[in-house]
Amino acid sequence: MIVRFAVVAAYLATIVAANQLTAQFGPLPMGLGLTATAGTYAAGATLLMRDVAHDIGGRPMVVLAIIGGTILSAVVTTPRLALTSGVAFLVAETADMLIYVPLRRRGWVRAVLVSNLLGSIVDTALFLVIAGLPVLAGAPGQLLGKFWASAVAVAVVLIVRLMAVSHAVSG
Repeated sequence: MIVRFAVVAAYLATIVAANQLTAQFGPLPMGLGLTATAGTYAAGATLLMRDVAHDIGGRPMVVLAIIGGTILSAVVTTPRLALTSGVAFLVAETADMLIYVPLRRRGWVRAVLVSNLLGSIVDTALFLVIAGLPVLAGAPGQLLGKFWASAVAVAVVLIVRLMAVSHAVSG
């Protein structure tokens, strides 16, 4: 129960952080001449948290967390930004699930990386279209930022897992 609560809390935090950063700072340079909304890195972390939440509580938990994150985001940002983000996250969750669930049987890392790539594309395209932002100009920076955030988050999880296994073996 505590693990489920912690995962949902972390997932909600990444959703709200993505929206709060976007509302507060708007677009920022990402390097390589690209720009993205400030919340892109946090949005990339939501992709991993979505898969972790999926493993722990299934799709119903993920959908409830997205709805909760949308409501909390509406309180700290604007209803329009929160709704735009919420719709993009819900549709991206469906695309993610179609890839993640079958691939999960073949290994966690493969499932997360492939589903996060698809989820990033769907989330980015929908978010930019609904927000009225230029898709072709905004997508490369958004996708690069989400890729890096997702890759770093996956690396952290793998390191923690390896440390836990090492501790269990030596303990």
